[in-house]
Amino acid sequence: GPAGVEAPSKRSREVSLLACSPTDLSELLKDGTKESHDRAENTQFVKDFLKGRIKKELFKLATVALYFTYSALEEEMDRNKDNPVFAPLYFPLELHRKEALIKDIKYFYGEDWKEKIQCSEATQHYVDRIHHVGQHEPELLVAHAYTRYMGDLSGGQVLKKVAQRALKLPSTDEGIQFYVFENVSNAQQFKQLYRARLNALDLDKSCKERIVEEANRAFRFNMQVFDELDKIGKSLTEEAQEGGLPVHDGKGDLRKCPYYADKLGKAAPGCPYHAAVAVAKQPLVQLILAACVAVAAGAAAWYMM
Repeated sequence: GPAGVEAPSKRSREVSLLACSPTDLSELLKDGTKESHDRAENTQFVKDFLKGRIKKELFKLATVALYFTYSALEEEMDRNKDNPVFAPLYFPLELHRKEALIKDIKYFYGEDWKEKIQCSEATQHYVDRIHHVGQHEPELLVAHAYTRYMGDLSGGQVLKKVAQRALKLPSTDEGIQFYVFENVSNAQQFKQLYRARLNALDLDKSCKERIVEEANRAFRFNMQVFDELDKIGKSLTEEAQEGGLPVHDGKGDLRKCPYYADKLGKAAPGCPYHAAVAVAKQPLVQLILAACVAVAAGAAAWYMM
């Protein structure tokens, strides 16, 4: 009867609806992280960066955060380069950033850079997660690679120019090697290849869902790093306005910096920073400091576009 006629058309409607919901991992990632992506773009830090409101001291700290992040990511990718859940996305020559970041850090901190840098708290949480994934859930590693490298290839050129202008960096690309992909001649084409490789991974639906979830987690880690940098930027700006030292040595936690401890009244008498602070309070020095300090915070819209 009529009921029998009804059923197939209902079923075919369901089939056509299913055809509309994407199963390609690249589409699932794009759709599933859109909200996170927008939130990351709207962090104060990223907005300031894009406006060129960037302080060199903060840009240096952002570069340090990137160095620790990519060192962890690339160590785990090397570990999983033959693992079928990651192997097709292993592009060390084209993508890896650690060596470029070491060049940038040498430019900013000098040859003894290793003694001068430290992994910040928010960056350490991110790094710990990357190591956990690489060693215990390697099928989720693609989420971290996708979140970072696709953003770098998309926004890199714009950000490179913003940073060069704002920080008055040499046009020889010193200090911003991170944004230069020497072995990717066409970023658009490379991204297409990368997406095709993502889609070719042999993964079931629930695994793809876990990858999207992990990509959102990666975005959250990045936003936590942005927010941490934003806080440091604000404290640098306050120091400058109060005629203190607008410089932080780049070593992670502000609370552990003797100058800031002194500011909070916790430093031992005879703190080496007292003298410097006294000098910094002289009007001429204040004027020079004020002139040197860039407007507000900002240094790393790594995702843009």
